[in-house]
Order: sequence, then structure tokens, then C-alpha cells
Amino acid sequence: MAEFESPDALLRAYEALRREGYTRLRTFTPFPVKGIIKQLPESMVPYVMLGAGLFGGAFAYILQWWCNGKDFPIDVGGRPLHSAPSNIPITFETTVLFASLAGFFVMLGFSGLPRLYHPVFRVEGFERATIDRFWLGVDEADPRFGEGPLRESLLALGALRCERLEEQS
Repeated sequence: MAEFESPDALLRAYEALRREGYTRLRTFTPFPVKGIIKQLPESMVPYVMLGAGLFGGAFAYILQWWCNGKDFPIDVGGRPLHSAPSNIPITFETTVLFASLAGFFVMLGFSGLPRLYHPVFRVEGFERATIDRFWLGVDEADPRFGEGPLRESLLALGALRCERLEEQS
């Protein structure tokens, strides 16, 4: 974990480490940093929501068609047993329901929430990541983690200080 004073210093260090081949980087900032957001991979949440919404809409429409036109048909005044306009409100509402529930639960799953504890909380001064400090973490699982003097590189890139997180026993 490396602490930086400004978003520009954090962005420079992030880009330098990416150029060196580091792939498992995490940033902790009080607000979004544009240059880093542009480099993040595209989220799968919208695609999952689209699929869930389409499934929910198709499910609702087919259920209404089956109930009203096939399973229990009632002829009221000579009207057709299946009338598409009458099915639109429930189909729309079910589409929205399935998409929003999928988005909520998938977002929670992808973000790792709810997480009440994370090892970075042990770093002294990390609470300032929500106020005025910018932190960059390099995961130990990164293929390049043990190859070079990472601490010296981060300090040369403008880090105020670096700390290594140890596993808690």
C-alpha cells in the first residue's frame, strides 16, 4: 500500500506500474479519478441486467398468455382470448423488477459486499482515504510482485510512504 497526496501523483504512479506490467492494482480514493476510471475493465452488470430483464418480460408475457388464453379461457363479449395490449403493463413491470433485482444482487456480488473487515483497515492513516489521501495497493498475487524493488519504485513515483500488509494470524 502506497499513500499519495494528490490524484495526479496517484495517476502517474498507477500508469507507471501498468507500463511496468503490474496488473493487480487497486486504488482507494475519496472521489473518482478520471484517468484510472478510463482504464478499468467494462462492467458486466448492465449485460446481466439486460438478460434478466428480457427473461422477466418474456416470463410475464408467456404466463399471461398461458393463463388467459390456454389454461382458463373466458370469452367476454366476443373479445379475443389473447390481447397483447392488455398484457403490456404487467410485462413492463416484471421486466423492470427482474432487471433491478438482478442489478442489485450482481453489483453486491461483484463488489464483494457486504464486507465488514478488510486488511487495509489496519494501515495507519488509511481512514484519510475518504477525506484527502489517495492510496494505491498492489496485490501480492500479481505476477510481477516479487520481481523488483516495488517499494523504491513507489517512493520514486511520489508516494509519501509505503506499507506491506501482512496476513493476520
